[in-house]
Amino acid sequence: MGLLTYSPSRTRIKICGLRTPADIDAAVQAGVDAVGFVFYPPSVRSVSPNIAAQLISRLPAGIDAVGLLVNATDAECAAIRAAAPITLWQFHGDETPERCREIAQNDPWMKAARIGKQFAFNDFSLQYRDADAFLLDALVEGYGGGGVPFDWQEIPQTWVSENAPRVVLSGGLNAHNVGEAIARLHPCAVDVSSGVESSKGVKDAALMTQFVQAVRVADAKASPQ
Repeated sequence: MGLLTYSPSRTRIKICGLRTPADIDAAVQAGVDAVGFVFYPPSVRSVSPNIAAQLISRLPAGIDAVGLLVNATDAECAAIRAAAPITLWQFHGDETPERCREIAQNDPWMKAARIGKQFAFNDFSLQYRDADAFLLDALVEGYGGGGVPFDWQEIPQTWVSENAPRVVLSGGLNAHNVGEAIARLHPCAVDVSSGVESSKGVKDAALMTQFVQAVRVADAKASPQ
């Protein structure tokens, strides 16, 4: 189905920062809709294009392989495209809409927004109106994976209602708080990284399963009986 197939009764799930075959197998077994590969060398979760290609080969059809970029150069993008069959691009840096389109070519893409006080939601969604999704993340040092949630009340209810089919919620999610996030915002998808790790950059299969189960419980509560 893929990450951005919107259904009000089923929140899609992405686990980001996978680096090993065991990570991939555990995520697939848990029932995710997408896995993310970090192509940003300063990150402890970074992988090379060749490693990503090997990991993507383990994915069954229908699960998106998401490439996370942070201000990537043309050479870096070319190396990724040559090796790894990415199906969805995620831009976490200062990429302009034009740069996002240039890199993604005809593939779907989403732009990360780092939510702080007074974030201009309407300006952001207008500027990146061609994006297939808006990924809402916490404003932390670095680019994602900080394990810090932002105040969901900062998101205007009218904005999230209008954009729900394109909202991917990230930033400090885990099995304990994702249900509240879904109940409040009803996003298209949720994205987790540090919330399913036993230590920084090290994924935990049990935590992945617990996260997916928590999402499904939240979906069941939100569905009309």
